[in-house]
Amino acid sequence: MHEQFTLRHIDLIERHYKRFLLQERGLIEPTVDQYLPAVRRFLFHRFRNRKIRLKKLCPRDVRDFVLYDSSDRGRSSLQTATSALRSFLGFLFQRGRIPLNLAMAVPAVAGWRLSKLPRFLETAHVARLLRSCDRRRKLGKRDYAILLLLARLGLRAGEVVQLCLEDINWDSAELQVRGKGAHVDRLPLLQDVGQAIADYLQRARPSCSSRRVFVRVNPPYVGFADSCAVSSMVRRGLARARLQPPHQGAHLLRHSLATGMLRGGASLSEIAQVLRHREAQSAEVYAKVDLIALRALAQPWCGGAR
Repeated sequence: MHEQFTLRHIDLIERHYKRFLLQERGLIEPTVDQYLPAVRRFLFHRFRNRKIRLKKLCPRDVRDFVLYDSSDRGRSSLQTATSALRSFLGFLFQRGRIPLNLAMAVPAVAGWRLSKLPRFLETAHVARLLRSCDRRRKLGKRDYAILLLLARLGLRAGEVVQLCLEDINWDSAELQVRGKGAHVDRLPLLQDVGQAIADYLQRARPSCSSRRVFVRVNPPYVGFADSCAVSSMVRRGLARARLQPPHQGAHLLRHSLATGMLRGGASLSEIAQVLRHREAQSAEVYAKVDLIALRALAQPWCGGAR
């Protein structure tokens, strides 16, 4: 009985916090969907089977949860969780639900800039992934159009999910994309991408009231719930193409586009512009896969070959 009451109370807090993120912070749904699970885990960890008394939260509760939650999470996942926790605690303080702003009590997750290699597919493997879509079928037409948006324009999964029919300007061959932080960008609608989307809209998209460009193939005909659906689509395509990269998901194709541009002679600033990074330094990580330039910097090994 106590657990049911706790869960109902957590649901209510979550709804208020979600409304705050969407309406006052201006975050997009995919980002909000990443924040909420961490908030639920925190509340359930602290108040399991007990009445929720937010005013009793203290810095130790925050630190204990982060230590507990970090036991089976990678660095990226933990960074998302701590960011969500800081945001949530700041929200509670702003609303007068807690007496102190406990966001300062959330420990930082150790991380070093540019410490990872970008995950990507070779150009031939991207083509193989695209060919794996059976474009004679409605599902294949939809998946092919989505994979092209990821591979040719570098869209994020959440941006594909949010794409609406009104965002396509066929006359000017432009695509309006709602990116991170409520930014709206206009991208050129490349010919092959436009043809794939048109083919899907004319011959495969079910008749429905949804204004989302891409909808489910089975009823109810609505847009995807979140970006996970797009990443799952990429994973299924990789399996069809018999490709097994260590990292899978929608972002793989965004990284592949950047890597292919770099190898084709594009500068880091040009890559940052295509990927719509707000800071050009965000593209510096791709210098790690520019093997030709790196060979010129490498010093000869004095010990000889072994």
